[in-house]
Amino acid sequence: MDAAATVDEFIKAWGRLDPDELAGYFTEDATYHNIPIMPVTGREAIRDFIAGFVGPFTGAEFTVHHQAVNGDTVLNERTDVFTFPNGNTLEILVMGVFELRDGKIHAWRDYFDLAAVTDALAKNSGPAAGA
Repeated sequence: MDAAATVDEFIKAWGRLDPDELAGYFTEDATYHNIPIMPVTGREAIRDFIAGFVGPFTGAEFTVHHQAVNGDTVLNERTDVFTFPNGNTLEILVMGVFELRDGKIHAWRDYFDLAAVTDALAKNSGPAAGA
């Protein structure tokens, strides 16, 4: 499978919110870096990070608006939408960079506005969420 197809499958897999499945797309020594925060290195650490992130959500859908491929490097501009149990959504405008090695993601960097994410999480957590 080529790099674009691997990234396309990975993007679709987010809809299942399965950290084990998502971690399976990475090399053992991969790095996942949400640029506003510290990077996470190693497949198991990435799995744990994803598990913590998707915990508050009941759904996820990533929409790729533009994608460019250069060999084993895939760049995409996306809107990632996560759904909270109360039905509210978190929409994140993202620029993603994926570097693949031997058909797996070796490095993934996402660039986005962290303040928008933390604000939405704060508004949709706790007993007042959805009130």
